[in-house]
Amino acid sequence: MKFALITVILLSSVGVAQAASADKGQALVEKANCASCHGAGLNAPILPAYPKLAGQYADYVYYALRAYKVGNTNAQFGRNNAVMSSQVQTLSDADMHDIAAYVATLPGNFVVKK
Repeated sequence: MKFALITVILLSSVGVAQAASADKGQALVEKANCASCHGAGLNAPILPAYPKLAGQYADYVYYALRAYKVGNTNAQFGRNNAVMSSQVQTLSDADMHDIAAYVATLPGNFVVKK
């Protein structure tokens, strides 16, 4: 019975999800002034401790944002950073997906050393 109920709920919600919008993500990134730390094009951090974001996989960015939002409340999933934690608290799940979609469209210069 529980399996049938869960299956019905999951199947009914399949059509509800909307695709992430890179345009909305760009507006959110600009509003939050992410470039003030992550640099121009989110690819030139102002300090070596800050990551380059441009070109990063959307899934990775989304889960990183969620982890900052969770913070210390979950030691196995959360990330602890005072600046990022405060930046993401007002973001909805859709906002984080939109930001991740935008970041994934940016040209990055990640280098894999051989």
